[in-house]
Amino acid sequence: MNRFSKYLLLFPLLLIMVGISVPVHAAPYDGYNYSWWGDPEPAPVPYLPVKQIGGEQLNSGPFKSPEDLYVTPDNHIYVADTGNNRIVVLNEQASVIQTIDTFENGDKADGFSAPQGIFVHSNGHLFIADTGNKRIVELTKEGGLVRVIGAPESEVLGDSFVYEPIKLVGDSAGRLYVVGKGVFNGIMQFDSGGEFTGFMGVNKVRYSAADLFWKRVMTKEQRSKMVLFIPVEFNNVDIDNEGFIYATTSEEFSDAPVKRLNPSGTDVLKRTGYHPPKGDVRFRIGGTRSGTSAIQSVSLDRNGIYSILDNTRGRIFTYDREGKLMYIYGLLGEQVGTFKTPSDIDMLDDKMIVLDKGLNQLVLFEPTRYGKVIRDAVIFNDTGEEEKSVEKWREALLLNNNLEIAYLGIGKAELRQGNNYEAMKHFELGMHREYYSRAFERYRKDFMWEHFGKIAASVIAVAVLLITAKVWMKRRETEPGVAGMGWYTIFHPFNGFWELKFEKKGKVWFALLLLLVLSLLYVMKRQFTGFIFNPSVNAESVNLLDEIKFIVLPFFLWCIANWSMTTLMDGEGKFKEIVMATAYALIPVILMQIPLILLSNVITVQEGSFYRLLESLGFLWFFGLLFVGMLTVHQYTVGKTVMTMILTMIVMGIIIFLGLLFFSLAQQMLSFAATIYKEAMFRLGEG
Repeated sequence: MNRFSKYLLLFPLLLIMVGISVPVHAAPYDGYNYSWWGDPEPAPVPYLPVKQIGGEQLNSGPFKSPEDLYVTPDNHIYVADTGNNRIVVLNEQASVIQTIDTFENGDKADGFSAPQGIFVHSNGHLFIADTGNKRIVELTKEGGLVRVIGAPESEVLGDSFVYEPIKLVGDSAGRLYVVGKGVFNGIMQFDSGGEFTGFMGVNKVRYSAADLFWKRVMTKEQRSKMVLFIPVEFNNVDIDNEGFIYATTSEEFSDAPVKRLNPSGTDVLKRTGYHPPKGDVRFRIGGTRSGTSAIQSVSLDRNGIYSILDNTRGRIFTYDREGKLMYIYGLLGEQVGTFKTPSDIDMLDDKMIVLDKGLNQLVLFEPTRYGKVIRDAVIFNDTGEEEKSVEKWREALLLNNNLEIAYLGIGKAELRQGNNYEAMKHFELGMHREYYSRAFERYRKDFMWEHFGKIAASVIAVAVLLITAKVWMKRRETEPGVAGMGWYTIFHPFNGFWELKFEKKGKVWFALLLLLVLSLLYVMKRQFTGFIFNPSVNAESVNLLDEIKFIVLPFFLWCIANWSMTTLMDGEGKFKEIVMATAYALIPVILMQIPLILLSNVITVQEGSFYRLLESLGFLWFFGLLFVGMLTVHQYTVGKTVMTMILTMIVMGIIIFLGLLFFSLAQQMLSFAATIYKEAMFRLGEG
C-alpha cells in the first residue's frame, strides 16, 4: 500500500476529529431484528447517518462532553454542553442561533457549572439541571432568569442526602420531575411553586436467592460489610403529551430498563411484544461490548412510538406503544456514522438525532424506505386507517419477509374488517397467540352456526359407535387379553399390578410397544397441536429421533435407577417387572394425547384451563399408577415406596452427572490424543 492510499484511509477519522459536517449515505453496520424465538435475523437498515455536526463547524465553538439534548416542537435543538458550562441552541439546519452561558441573577452575573440536563416547556421557558451548582435554573426563551430552585427540604430526606440534579422534565401543570445523581428513592417531584412534594416510581430491589441465604446465615458484622440491597437509580426521563413519564435505568439487574409512569408512579408500559423492551435479547458474555444492554436514554415519537439508546453497543431500539420491537440501528465504532460514547437521543420530525459526548458531536439519522414504511404502518394502524396500514405492511414484507410484526399488523387490520380466517393466518405467521385466539373465537362461532346440523350429527354418530364398540368387546371376550390387561390395570391398579407380577399376565413386548406408541404420539402432538397451545414449534423442524429420545431415555433411566436402589433395599421387583409396571402406568398419558390434540384445535386461550386440566389429570393418574405399581412389584410399605421413589430421582440425577462427567473427560482425552498425534506427525515430517 502506498503512502497516498494510507492517507485516504485516515481521511474519515480526520473529519471526525475536526468535527466537519459530513454527509453519510451508507450504513457502517448490518441491520438485524429479533424473531419470536429470540434469534437475531438479518434485516434492512431502518435509519442511515446522513450528517455529523460538531467541531469548528459550530460558530459557537466545539462541544465539550455534552450530556443532554432536547428538540422543541418548532424543531429547535437545545444541547446541554456540559464541559463548556453552557446551553447551545441550533435550528433545524443545525446552525447555532443562540448560546446561553451566563444570566443576570439579581445584581450580579451568574453561570452554570457542568449542566447535565435541559428541558424546554411549552411556554418557551428553559429548565436547566445545573448539576455542579446543585440547583435547577429556569430561564426565559431569551435567557432571562425566572427563578432558581435549590435543594429540596423534607423530613423524608436523610442528613446524607446530596442533591445533584442530572435530568428533568415538566408537565403542563408546571410540575417538575427530576432525576438526581445517586438518588435511589425514585424521581423527585416539585410542584409549580418549586416545592419538593416527594418521590415517584421507585425501582424494586433485586437480589438473588443466594444473596438472601447468605444474609440470613451471616453474623451482624459480616452483613454490615455486604453490598446493600438498594433499588437501582434512574438515569434519564422524558414526558409524552398525556403527561406520562418515561424513565430509564442502565443497571444490569433493573426490573425494567424503561418504564412509563402514571401520576401515581405506577409503571403502565405495555410489554406485549415477543420480548420486553430492554434492548438486545441475545448478547455475548465475554469479550468486548459484552453483557446486557445499558439503557442510557429514551426518546418519544408519534402515536406511542418510542426509542431507547443502548450505551453498551451504541444501538437504538424502537418500539410501538404495545412494546413490539420495530427496528434496530446504530453501533459503537470508529467509522463515520458510528458512536464513541452516545449520551442522549431525540426525534426531529421523523429523523433521529444522537448526541455523542465522546466525539463531541451530533449525528443526524434519516429513515430509509424500510424504516419509513414500518413507522408509517404503525402510525396508520394506531389511527385506525387499515387500508393504508396494510399497504405499508405489505410493502415492508417485500423488503423483509421475516418481519413478524408486519404479519401482526396485517392481521389486526383483517380482524377489524371481519376477515377472521385471513386474520388467523397472519397472526400465526406473526407468532401472536392472543390475537390468533380472538380471530379464532369469531371464526369458530361463525363456523358452528353454518354447520350446526353436521356437527350435531357427527357427535351423535361417534357416541353410538363408542357404545356399540364397548358392548361388542364385552360380549366377545370374558378373559382380558394383553391390551385388555392394560385397560384393566389402569382402573384396578392393585389387582392389575398383582396379576402382572405374580400371575405373569404382563408382557415385556407390550410394555415396549406402549413406550413406542407414546413416543409417536408425542411427535404427533408436537406437529398437530393447535397454534394457541403450541406456537413455538415449526412442524417442518420436528425430528423424530429427537422426540423419541426424550421419552425413551428418561423411561429407562428411571427403570435402571429404581432397580439399582431397590436391589439394595430388599425390593422383590425384577428389572423386567419394573419396566412393565412403569410402562403400564403410562397408559393414561397415552390415552390423553389424542383428546388433547383435538381439543387444542377447537378452544381459545381463555378456555385453556380445560386443556391444562385434562393434561394434569393424565399425569396425576400416571403418578398414582406408578406409585401403586412400585408398591406392588417390590412389596414395600407406603412409606418405603415413597422413600425409594425419591431416592430413585436422586440416583437419576447422579447418573446424569456421572454421564456428563464421563463424556467431558473422554472429550478432553480425545483432544489430548489428537494433539499428541499432530505433534508426532509434525516432528516426523520435519525429520
